[in-house]
Amino acid sequence: MIEDSHIPASQSLIPDPLGTPSAEFVAAASGQVRVGRLGGRDGALAAYRAVFRENRRDIEGVRVEVAPIVKMQREDSPEGEVIKFVQRLSSGRAAPALANRPLDIESVLIPMIGSKRQLAYTLCVSSQVGCAMNCGFCETAQMGLVRSLTPAEIVGQWFAATHEVGIRPSNIVFMGMGEPLDNYDAVVRAIGVLIDHNGPHVPASKVTVSTVGRVDGIRKLAEQVRAPGWHRLGLAFSLNAPNDEVRSTLMPVNKRWNLDAVRRELLAWPRYAGNKLCIEYVLIPGVNDSEEHAAQVAEFIRPFGLIEGDRISGSKLFAVLNLIPYNPRRESPWPAPSEAQVEQFLGWLVGHGVFAKRRRTKGRQMMGACGQLGTPEIRGRRPVMPTISA
Repeated sequence: MIEDSHIPASQSLIPDPLGTPSAEFVAAASGQVRVGRLGGRDGALAAYRAVFRENRRDIEGVRVEVAPIVKMQREDSPEGEVIKFVQRLSSGRAAPALANRPLDIESVLIPMIGSKRQLAYTLCVSSQVGCAMNCGFCETAQMGLVRSLTPAEIVGQWFAATHEVGIRPSNIVFMGMGEPLDNYDAVVRAIGVLIDHNGPHVPASKVTVSTVGRVDGIRKLAEQVRAPGWHRLGLAFSLNAPNDEVRSTLMPVNKRWNLDAVRRELLAWPRYAGNKLCIEYVLIPGVNDSEEHAAQVAEFIRPFGLIEGDRISGSKLFAVLNLIPYNPRRESPWPAPSEAQVEQFLGWLVGHGVFAKRRRTKGRQMMGACGQLGTPEIRGRRPVMPTISA
């Protein structure tokens, strides 16, 4: 057991390590924290590492605030157990109508069998309570945007999975509640903590940020990816429609940034060895699943070099299309596609030369699959306009 000094917390201006990169934490905590015989910068660094590696929350002067898990659900899948857990937050900066009431966020641990036949878990994290994007097929969108999460609340999902659920995730995807690029600053700061080698030390190549197509946010994130240590960060774009007409109906954000605008920004995404671009397509019966739609998707993808026999000159495969069977939200006007419908659409894509993969559905029965996260008690709120800092 590590012993620490007894410095009154009231005298400490030390930030929560869950929301703070190690260099910044050490600069703030140096001289205020001792761990065993270590003081000064060494003591501060030892405290930071102890929080993340040993689940230390009792170091005098260092506050570690992790939202409690109030609910956990499990569902079997062929690869292993899917685990959805719910953490309860304070109302924080929520709208007045929701002030002084707890708010819940949902995260999902998804099992995967890797190429070496070893079980690993991907953690799907939330970046907001609710979402402002108002996508018609998504459960989270039915809540409207309640408030954005802080960096510590985002990292707290990794902390809860690792130290409370007892599963250390190998991959992290920002595909839970919220539009990550609508909470850009907090998400980037949280990723900085997650990839910190003194903290969770998740490789940047194992972190993926998903977006509905916020061109301004993609542009800012591209600049961040050019920084050392960030080159291999993954980006996922939720396409979900073959053309602007269908997409504007499903995803109102398309009226502000249409497919051409998003594609131009994606083609400018920095290319480094090992980084990746995923294009996601949620297949909804009767909406975006015809043979003509598959041909239009192939045409959208062609400039990325995903078409067999038509690769971009001198370029390796830069992106992959993930085909996702629709997971119905509560009161959904659309059903899930049948296995035959999914395989048929996948066949059409492959027939057009598209390099596509089919994502297997996990967690649907407990509302833990893609597009199903959300708090049913907070629904029908008017969406707010997306914002991003300059």
